[in-house]
Amino acid sequence: MDIIDLGVGDPDLPTPPDIIEAMVRAVRDPANHRYPSYSGMEDFKGAIAEWYDERFSVRLDAQSEVMTLIGAKEGIAHISLAFIDPGDLALIPTPAYPVYNIGVLFAGGRPYFVPLFEENGFLIDLASIPDEVATKAKMIWLNYPNNPTAAVADRGFFESVVNFAHRYNVMVCHDLTYSEISFDGYKPMSLLEIEGAKDVSIEFHSLSKSFNMTGWRIGFAIGNREAIRGLSLIKSNVDSGLFQAIQVAGMRALRSARESIAEIRRIYARRRDIMVKGLRDAGLRVVPPKATFYLWVPVPHPYNSVELATRLLTEAGLVVAPGNGFGSPGEGYIRLALTQDENRLLEATERIKTIRL
Repeated sequence: MDIIDLGVGDPDLPTPPDIIEAMVRAVRDPANHRYPSYSGMEDFKGAIAEWYDERFSVRLDAQSEVMTLIGAKEGIAHISLAFIDPGDLALIPTPAYPVYNIGVLFAGGRPYFVPLFEENGFLIDLASIPDEVATKAKMIWLNYPNNPTAAVADRGFFESVVNFAHRYNVMVCHDLTYSEISFDGYKPMSLLEIEGAKDVSIEFHSLSKSFNMTGWRIGFAIGNREAIRGLSLIKSNVDSGLFQAIQVAGMRALRSARESIAEIRRIYARRRDIMVKGLRDAGLRVVPPKATFYLWVPVPHPYNSVELATRLLTEAGLVVAPGNGFGSPGEGYIRLALTQDENRLLEATERIKTIRL
């Protein structure tokens, strides 16, 4: 069967050519063939600080408030080892990227799951967290724009999170991986734009989605200097830093961001519109996302998420992600990734129509 894979959030687009050329030149430089710095090249960290200032108007000290990661995923997994002791509570949204929970479990911590509901815009309901739980919690995870729901958060929400963190002395870990994949003039914000956020927060970012660099494994963490220092202590014992040639490519990416990202956004916007129309024509309810390259689609009666995903695979040759794979509140949804070209997406919608859901 000819399979169309809409299940994995791995961009099909190539890395922009100028980034590749910067990498090629850096690979040829013998200075980059030795062990890199644990925390990252000073020039790359400087480029990150410059980009954050330009993009979010957030000032960062490149020495103490920025560090390089081997992809955002490893930083997300390792931060719990620095700050969660066995038995400590961490507040984890669900449905969510599974690594938030896995990192806490690896550190011996206990996740307290906070469900995300459509009627609340898939935002964490801080008021639903019992006071005795919040008092004991060491960490809370956020991810907006959100995977898998594609939800977005506004300034008021982020302000409430910062107030919550100050009140309960909780570290906020924000995954901002999808900040540059946005549509219709919407610009996601950084948590660190909020006054007082840097006192309680660390933010994770990646070049993977913004520049089609998933295989390069390059990301960074920014924010509270004690959080950065704790993460650095863990990483210095488990890895030897990121290949400097990749960091040179990362500098080029951040300094050519406007041109590269604008075209990538246009491509995903066209794909989003194709899929939304096709899915609606097939009788499915779809809310066009403001950001990310995901569609979070309610499952029609009488299916559950696995049953629908199975039927789409076996009868239409489509791979989608069942929502319950992101946590039990994801039941009743499927996630589709816009990581195929327009012709394949059109083909996918036509196949869905033929099986008459």
